Amino acid sequence: MEKSNKFAWTWRVKEECLDEYVKMHLDPWPEILEEHSKAGIRNYSIFQNGNQFFYCFECDDVDAAFGYIAKSEICQKWNAITSKMVEGSFDFSEEEPIKPMKEIFYLK
Repeated sequence: MEKSNKFAWTWRVKEECLDEYVKMHLDPWPEILEEHSKAGIRNYSIFQNGNQFFYCFECDDVDAAFGYIAKSEICQKWNAITSKMVEGSFDFSEEEPIKPMKEIFYLK
């Protein structure tokens, strides 16, 4: 099977943080958007189902993108806020801070 350049994962957001998390993503800081673009991330979508969120973006080099994001001061500020809201890890020094989903189908 041919693979896409998509990267996807899910997280649950803590119930008590749900409104704030959604609000932040409905009106993200312009600098955050710019940094993700500079990192090579494109076509980024987040979908919500209750407190479960599905994230998907395209990127030619995910490791380089995550490396760039990890060094970005503005992304560190954003992640310091949002990391307390999710049931998961934003710690990019961990081997696998985000557990990617396996792509099993791709229609070009």
